[in-house]
Amino acid sequence: MRHLIAHVDGAARGNPGPAGIGVVIADTEGNVLKEVAEPLGIATNNVAEYSALIRALEEARALGCSEISILTDSELMARQLNGEYAVKAPHLIPLFQHACRLLRQFDLVSVRHTRRANNRHADSLSNIGADRSEAALQSANDPERSSAG
Repeated sequence: MRHLIAHVDGAARGNPGPAGIGVVIADTEGNVLKEVAEPLGIATNNVAEYSALIRALEEARALGCSEISILTDSELMARQLNGEYAVKAPHLIPLFQHACRLLRQFDLVSVRHTRRANNRHADSLSNIGADRSEAALQSANDPERSSAG
């Protein structure tokens, strides 16, 4: 059994706005095994948070992980996944269900809320993803850049 720790974060500027995900997967010694910083295009912050979680779970399984601890600065997502809050937003229900299906693939799961200060690495990566979304949107909206090439 391989236990991994995943720090996840999603960022959206404007909510909805240019969004990105950040994922840091480490072993129990703190050695980083995988980092992800990806753009999402336009999304809400909660969609970005769930997208980061889903990506982390997929990456952890690919690394052979059977036990996972998820750390997120989204108190809402942590409480929803732990059954403390219902998922009421219709657009989040499919993401929540997908995350739950992935979580069931692990032998042991922990999802905990952490302060943003303890999630800085994933936060930084999610902002890189949001920057990439913003740059892609600006490029698509700039006719000179779109026609040059």
